[in-house]
Amino acid sequence: MYVKPACPYCEGMRERLQGEGLDWEERDATTRPDWREELFSHSPRGVVPTVVEADGGVTVGLDGHG
Repeated sequence: MYVKPACPYCEGMRERLQGEGLDWEERDATTRPDWREELFSHSPRGVVPTVVEADGGVTVGLDGHG
């Protein structure tokens, strides 16, 4: 999951994933240029949270419509 600091939507997605019993890796798009590039490859506007699933599915934004 791509995140940015102090993002309430990212916190909401954390709660959702935890509630579903899922494990995830977080990538703060503000800390590494390669992670920022990856985020923009999945979400051209850089919307967070962006969740990239192992099967290739992508959810952009908390409601999936980012």
